[in-house]
Amino acid sequence: MHSNYQTIKVDFHNQIATIRLNRPEIFNAINGVMAKELKQAFDLLSKDDNVKCIILTGEGKAFCSGQDLNEFENMSEISITEVLQSRYNPLVMSMHNCPKIIIGKINGVATGAGLSLALSCDFTVAIESAVFSVSFVNIGLVPDCGASYYLPRLIGRAKAFELATLGYSFSAKDAHNIGMINMMVEHENILHRKTEELAERYANGPTKALGLIKKLLNRSFGHSLDKMLEKEASNQEKAGATQDFQEGINAFREKRKPVFTGN
Repeated sequence: MHSNYQTIKVDFHNQIATIRLNRPEIFNAINGVMAKELKQAFDLLSKDDNVKCIILTGEGKAFCSGQDLNEFENMSEISITEVLQSRYNPLVMSMHNCPKIIIGKINGVATGAGLSLALSCDFTVAIESAVFSVSFVNIGLVPDCGASYYLPRLIGRAKAFELATLGYSFSAKDAHNIGMINMMVEHENILHRKTEELAERYANGPTKALGLIKKLLNRSFGHSLDKMLEKEASNQEKAGATQDFQEGINAFREKRKPVFTGN
């Protein structure tokens, strides 16, 4: 059910799903078909009990160069609001609400909406040669696809303002230094190895607890302390009812490494 895509590829290995943006000839620029296929893929993988972790990356030399501007040749016939509300916003929300950890494997340029996709991932690993840009202002637009939500939360309001209003390109090293990405590696083979190691760690972890952690952290900025204490208690009740919690307790008592199953 995951194989009939036109603009993306979905592969499976050891309970890990890898989604590849597959328009390398135009640096994986997003068109309407890709946005809808990405949402469909994330929705399906969210419900697939055989998938414990998801990797998002690009085919070829780029991660994603943003919106395919060829779709906007005749602006008189296009409502940008409609495009965002029908294509991109549902995709961003699918990633945000996905109960599986999403690792962004940033293998090259990530600009505009492509940067927004990277920001929507839960953990990001970038190759040193990757180039980033909040490039919307360069064509007279404002950040979208969640960039105005994620950027200030990751790097602070001042730096987010700078990047969004000046629109300059910056390196993976700069992105790592300001806290926008989690990890930077030097070579493509290291990028692949590190990403796989992370994915395997998450895939072998307590899947439901990891999903609940993601949910709590995503909501923390929008609630007061007392509200978050309530949410922690209710989500802890859910985590405590899992088989993985019992396995964790047993492993602690038996002084061994726990073997989580995601149940």
